[in-house]
Amino acid sequence: MLKLIVFDCDGVMFDSKKANCMYYNYLLNHFGLASMSASEENYVHMSSVTDSIRHIFRHHISPTLSEVHELRKSLGYAPFLAYMEIEPDLVAFLGIISKKYHLAISTNRTDTMVPLLKTYKLETYFGKVVTAATAKKPKPAPDGLLEILAHFNCDPQETIFIGDSVIDEEHANSCRVPLIAFKNKSLQAAYHVNNFMEILHLPPFQDDDR
Repeated sequence: MLKLIVFDCDGVMFDSKKANCMYYNYLLNHFGLASMSASEENYVHMSSVTDSIRHIFRHHISPTLSEVHELRKSLGYAPFLAYMEIEPDLVAFLGIISKKYHLAISTNRTDTMVPLLKTYKLETYFGKVVTAATAKKPKPAPDGLLEILAHFNCDPQETIFIGDSVIDEEHANSCRVPLIAFKNKSLQAAYHVNNFMEILHLPPFQDDDR
């Protein structure tokens, strides 16, 4: 019986690619550097802020990574939250499933996750939020998802993960948790969907008579 649903954030709960691109390009442009390439945009969309900064500044001697992180911390992510686009049926979906299941988030966001939830008044839906800043190791390492399983005392077979990237695929597989691939048919997953309401018609939800 399904007991726990774990969400990724970027690309699942929110279309955040525009906001993320604006954020990381701001950091680059501040130091007089060119904006990201398409491959770099894809990388930062899946990765933690520490890994992303290391990646997009990897070819530059100046600025130092310490200088970039000083700018990042002084800037914050708040100016870019307005460019996040919430999935149209997310709130309705949360309203339905929160009455039946434990809900959690495992994300490679760091200190921006909680402010994002508060901005959109979503924080009350989730009993556990694990980020790249709080997990022992960020995704795709299993640490965050293992922490969530332990918190709710749930087994992998009682859990499902909703993700959109190869990072999420590896993260779920590392804990043997079935994956619902969100808007990404290229992933190896138990199920593929294009919106949240489709999830309610999947077998794990249909077999639940609660």
